Amino acid sequence: MNTTSPSWRIRRLETVSESDVQQLADVLIDCVEGGASVSFMLPITREKAVTFWQRVARGVAAGERALLIAEDELGICGTVQLVLDLPENQPHRADVAKMLVHHRARRRGLGAALLHAVEDLARELGRSLLVLDTVTGADAERLYTRGGWMRVGEIPNYALFPNGGFCSTTVFYRELVERPS
Repeated sequence: MNTTSPSWRIRRLETVSESDVQQLADVLIDCVEGGASVSFMLPITREKAVTFWQRVARGVAAGERALLIAEDELGICGTVQLVLDLPENQPHRADVAKMLVHHRARRRGLGAALLHAVEDLARELGRSLLVLDTVTGADAERLYTRGGWMRVGEIPNYALFPNGGFCSTTVFYRELVERPS
């Protein structure tokens, strides 16, 4: 799977190299330092970010998750994961996780492109239902709504922002149908 634009390209990583881990850590740190509530608190250390991506790399190697990256002229600038390791009575679905876009690549359609790419990958992998959650009121919530995702509801005080303070989360799902050619 390769999706390109004049300024970036999206592809699936079947294996995650140490260089990939370092670049993905850069993206994660940039997002957390920018206020994204994506499971980490400030200050986020490089060690913590690298450890997270090493764990993701093991999941990719084990087939428990699929990892898409977006690259620009400076390297990895975005990513999204498809969590495939779900209970045996849910072989038809996957969770979308950790969609992250470095600040240098925002407002250029990369988030929407990553979302379409992860949906296409899920179809290729035989998944027909996707689920995700995002901070209520954030840019990502608007992106998912524009992308045709269905809002299930909001959970108050679900997590903390990186600098403290509660944030709510909104849960979405998307039933996948074949995209017209």
